[in-house]
Amino acid sequence: MTSAALDTPERFAFGENWSRFLRVLDEERIREAERSLQDMLGVTRLDGKRFLDIGSGSGLFSLAARRLGASVHSFDFDPQSIACTAELRRRFFPDDSAWTVQRGSVLDESFVASLGTHDVVYSWGVLHHTGAMRRALEHAARAVAPGGQLFIAIYNYQHYYSRVYTTVKRAYVRAPAPGKWLIAAAYIALQAGKGLFRDVFTLRNPLTRYSDKKRMRGMSMYHDWIDWIGGYPFEPAKPEEIFDFYRTRGFVLDRLITCGSGQGCNEFVFRRSA
Repeated sequence: MTSAALDTPERFAFGENWSRFLRVLDEERIREAERSLQDMLGVTRLDGKRFLDIGSGSGLFSLAARRLGASVHSFDFDPQSIACTAELRRRFFPDDSAWTVQRGSVLDESFVASLGTHDVVYSWGVLHHTGAMRRALEHAARAVAPGGQLFIAIYNYQHYYSRVYTTVKRAYVRAPAPGKWLIAAAYIALQAGKGLFRDVFTLRNPLTRYSDKKRMRGMSMYHDWIDWIGGYPFEPAKPEEIFDFYRTRGFVLDRLITCGSGQGCNEFVFRRSA
């Protein structure tokens, strides 16, 4: 189940961050997660659909898909992330045979093949953290049933900044606990300061920025900041690279949301040819 790319001490502990996120998870965040799936996939319900959550993290989107009626298979390489997903299943769908939670790696070809194909394959902000993104993209593609959808988000490539971010992220995961706190504090102060400056300049209420983040997929600004600064391995890509990769494998683009030339993830919904 493990792989050389994932079996390395130089990895961010995503599960620790997600376990803290569960403390602030509420009904409003869950509904926002549901709405983001409905909007990007162009559906109101997922009844009768098989939903594969690659890198389930907190389990929020597995929960959202299950509440929308899908049968869900969640997996993650990080044991603490799996514990988070299992906890949400316990809270909201105890003993539910239509929601499976399992540890596994998207880089493990035989493991992914054993899961079969699904109507919706979802992997938001995960495949670029595997240390072997192209292999992860390939295996995710194979998990999509003919006519099914693939919903992924991949960090945007920024020529100079991507190299800087890679260096900072690597430094963060290598640092002892005090060093991690210092790096995270500096990054959060920088981001908060930039946001405050923009808000004051545009006469916007600074508190709106935090409520807006909650309305974006039900996420938390603080936990996203920690995820960003620590997210290593890190492999960004240009939107056209992802588009070309899947076009040559029989996928068509249903939906695309980019972050322009800025920092963040580009979101793609592809459909596999029948």
